[in-house]
Amino acid sequence: MSREGVNVAKPYQRMTREQVELVHRTSLELLEKPGVLVYSQEAVALLSDAGARVTQTREGEYDAWWVSIPSSLVQKALESVPSKVVLGARNPENQIVMDARGYHVYFGSGSETNFWLDVKPETFVSQENPENQRVFPAITRRRGTVADLCKSAHLSDNLEHLDFFIRNVNIQDPDINEGNKDVNKFFASLNNITKHVMGGLTDFGQMDHVVHMAEIIAGGREELLKNPVISFITSVIKSPLQVVDETAEKLIKVARLGLPVVISSSPQGGSTAPIDEAGMVAQVNAEVLTGIVINQLAQPGAPVIYGAVPVRARMDDLHDMYGVPEFCYYNTSCAQMARFYEVPCYSTAGVGDAKVPGIQAAAEKMFTHAVVPRSAPDIVHYAFGLLEKTNPFCPEQAVLDNHHIGMVKFLYREPRVDESEMERVKEIIEEVMQTPHRLYSRYTRRLLRSGGIFPTYPFEGEGDDQDETLLKAHEKVQEIMDRPRQHLSEAICREIYAQVPGLLPRLNPYQV
Repeated sequence: MSREGVNVAKPYQRMTREQVELVHRTSLELLEKPGVLVYSQEAVALLSDAGARVTQTREGEYDAWWVSIPSSLVQKALESVPSKVVLGARNPENQIVMDARGYHVYFGSGSETNFWLDVKPETFVSQENPENQRVFPAITRRRGTVADLCKSAHLSDNLEHLDFFIRNVNIQDPDINEGNKDVNKFFASLNNITKHVMGGLTDFGQMDHVVHMAEIIAGGREELLKNPVISFITSVIKSPLQVVDETAEKLIKVARLGLPVVISSSPQGGSTAPIDEAGMVAQVNAEVLTGIVINQLAQPGAPVIYGAVPVRARMDDLHDMYGVPEFCYYNTSCAQMARFYEVPCYSTAGVGDAKVPGIQAAAEKMFTHAVVPRSAPDIVHYAFGLLEKTNPFCPEQAVLDNHHIGMVKFLYREPRVDESEMERVKEIIEEVMQTPHRLYSRYTRRLLRSGGIFPTYPFEGEGDDQDETLLKAHEKVQEIMDRPRQHLSEAICREIYAQVPGLLPRLNPYQV
């Protein structure tokens, strides 16, 4: 039993087969010349032993190596990559099966935002006419806390279209530091959601503690491999074409642990990558292939995910820009490359440039949701609650996004046009034409009850003079927050707190 996702039976092919193969050849040529600048001695050793050409150099105060990766090494790595990756969950029904040869798409949260947006209804009184009073959503911005991360995980557990969870709040409490951040953010997530938890690591030294926590939850080492309740994201590539030292160590260790890991490449078109589609896709592809090679050299057959997070630069200030057509071009073409290699794909949609919930946010988010998932990436992150280029998270926006993604899933349904359906259509039309009113209301209600047509929009404003959408979303957030939380059992929490150092006592729901 696992989550269904949305079935995209006929993936959108933005590039022709010839164009895909051309991107592939270009990426391989880039990996040979100029090659990759690697700062990790461990990664260099793996690559050199496998036949890559290595030339030592110096980048400022750091040792580095130019590595020329032959195409044969890339091909060998791709041959050992599994086409299926299982993302486990506390609740087995929430398990996700990523299949690069299939057509199911799953939607998740992320990324680690610095700010939390609070929405509170406030009554405003007209200065000219005090009897004229209106309620509007007031929005305040503040730094995120570990309590906010717990709330966002609980919210996400109750959003039916959210399939997996990436921590979307950067915990910035005074008692959180680099030495305890990882264990607390993973525990806060796992203790408040029964879906899969994916995340990055701040401190390499905390990996063993995080993995041990997951082993306790799963029921042991072997059970964790069967049901990996956590997976990792490694930004091993610093664009353009550079392998980061500590992140490479994380990638190698995760591979040897046998846990799923995302090779995340996130260049910015116009600054750290070419701004044109061909250049961006070729570079992202080369960077991800580099990570896959290192992963498979460390442990052939290790579960790995092709992670494409390309963005475009604004031309006025060089900040990230998401709500533009190029963003969709980049991501759909990268997903097509992953499908070409039959490697499970992690893609991006549902984030925009708007600072607050509203028309701009809805338009930008729906624009990407209507386009990127059509290429059938296995998972889509950034899809819930993010605003202003992933800087703040807003729970009310996440609730709206959840419903909008439901609409997109409905949009991707395959048409039901076959002989039996047409026979039914003829019968209905003949029956209606024999009635005095000649209306289809009876049959419409039947389809509505069975899920054959999409229900009404629950956040539609009812007043003539104000938009109530955000206020209704706030009511939904409050209703979800009042629901019981699906915490880990007391016995598991007791074992985790006894064996994993650095956990904040206040996160333990059974603390006396």
